[in-house]
Amino acid sequence: MTHRLAQGDLANELVAFTTTKEDGSRLTVEILNVFEHEVRMMFTKQLIEGWEEGSQKRNITTPENPRSKRTLSTRSPHLVFSPNSFSPSATPSQKYGSRSNRGEVVTSFGSVQDTSWSGKGGHGSSVKLFGPPERLLTKSYKFMFQKLHDIREVLSWKIEELGDALKKHYKIEEFTSVLVPAQEPVTVLGQIGCDSNGKLNGKSVILEGDREHSSGGQVPVDLSELKEYSLFPGQVRCWLGHIAGGRGVPLPFYQSTKQVDDLELQIVLVACGPYTTSDSITYDPMLDLIDIINKDKPDVCILNGQLIGSFEDIFKHCLKMIIEGTRSAGSQLVFVPSLRDVHHDFIYPQPPFSYELSKDDKQRVHFVSDPCTLAINGVIFGLTSTDLLFHMGTEEISSSSGVSDRFTRILNHVLTQRSYYPLYPPSEEMNVDYENFYNYIPLPVTPDVLIVPSELRYFVKDVLGCVCVNPGRLTKGQVGGTYSRLYIQKQDTEEERKSPCIAAQVVKI
Repeated sequence: MTHRLAQGDLANELVAFTTTKEDGSRLTVEILNVFEHEVRMMFTKQLIEGWEEGSQKRNITTPENPRSKRTLSTRSPHLVFSPNSFSPSATPSQKYGSRSNRGEVVTSFGSVQDTSWSGKGGHGSSVKLFGPPERLLTKSYKFMFQKLHDIREVLSWKIEELGDALKKHYKIEEFTSVLVPAQEPVTVLGQIGCDSNGKLNGKSVILEGDREHSSGGQVPVDLSELKEYSLFPGQVRCWLGHIAGGRGVPLPFYQSTKQVDDLELQIVLVACGPYTTSDSITYDPMLDLIDIINKDKPDVCILNGQLIGSFEDIFKHCLKMIIEGTRSAGSQLVFVPSLRDVHHDFIYPQPPFSYELSKDDKQRVHFVSDPCTLAINGVIFGLTSTDLLFHMGTEEISSSSGVSDRFTRILNHVLTQRSYYPLYPPSEEMNVDYENFYNYIPLPVTPDVLIVPSELRYFVKDVLGCVCVNPGRLTKGQVGGTYSRLYIQKQDTEEERKSPCIAAQVVKI
């Protein structure tokens, strides 16, 4: 059986499908590919319809108002996501359905001999949280109980930790207080801030000194004589006299001490929501993504929120749709939450989704926090759903910093500030719990691959040896968006480090 169709039924479906084409007498590879896609879509929709009927039977608790079986059988399977009171429309998006660039590769990184991008369906793949247990966010926590003193402690810790790294790397003997006048050049340590509630600019920069040497004192910073700089609020820097110095130092990469036995290539697919267009809630983009997973069988699929924009019961149906719809592919699934998921905790760091899995699904489905660090077959992935590129891009100021590419500058800041979210104050759309910031936001190591979904343009870049990927969003308003796929391979521990990301592509859905 193919897609739960017997051979005879499959042949009948194919004959019926070809008769609808202009030249039904010719059976081409293109026609077969379209036919296979239609069969997969039909099979997935049947699954949804089954879930819908089952859930409705369970939800009927008032015998006086039973639902007619005829009503159930005639409803569209998509309506499980679209009660009549919802808007937008339950009809498929015309703009999305009429797109002509499906599967188009829009940017590439590296090169591979095998261009099929077909995986082994998760066979032999290992997905584990990376880091000590106390630094892993695995469940919900109470928030909105922060004290100003605790927030101050976390911010002071950040300056002290990075200050120690800068002192060691640049061989600085001692930092001086920013409040003590000095005739000779001195080295001071502090955090960049703004002298008002407005946006940072070249005239409003202040340096807030560290607690140990400057007791948190603030001094204005004159940038007029600097030929180049790149600054943002919350950035920890050290300064020598009137010259900005101490460019950040990234953490080392993780080096496993275990002997590597399996050096096979792994395919990792990365997608970021929304998973439906803005003018429809039929979830056709999600169905297409499931179709791609079943066809290419990637070893690991990283699915970032926003998964839905509605209620928890719909969220559960979406998860069922993805988990059961990809079960035949066998791919490992990693779900990363988003602050845009309105059914989930609106707090950063954000705990993982809570969802009851079957015994079999527990082996391949992983719910992780935002942010999160994963080890996929020994390759370290840094994951976040937060649009830190956009947040930092709106606050950063620069002048001939030597790196004209804004994305590279921002990613350089993220890696050298050793934090998934180094911006302070945070964006107004963020709700940060600083009591848990210390444990879950710092980078434990420099990741081999950093996934940074953003509203900004998709890309794949090598920054300080870390391959940074913005897969774009699966949908952009009423039209289809993009997803990413990566070739990764373990390294032999005896060899000099090379990026385990052999190649990557951003592809149109």
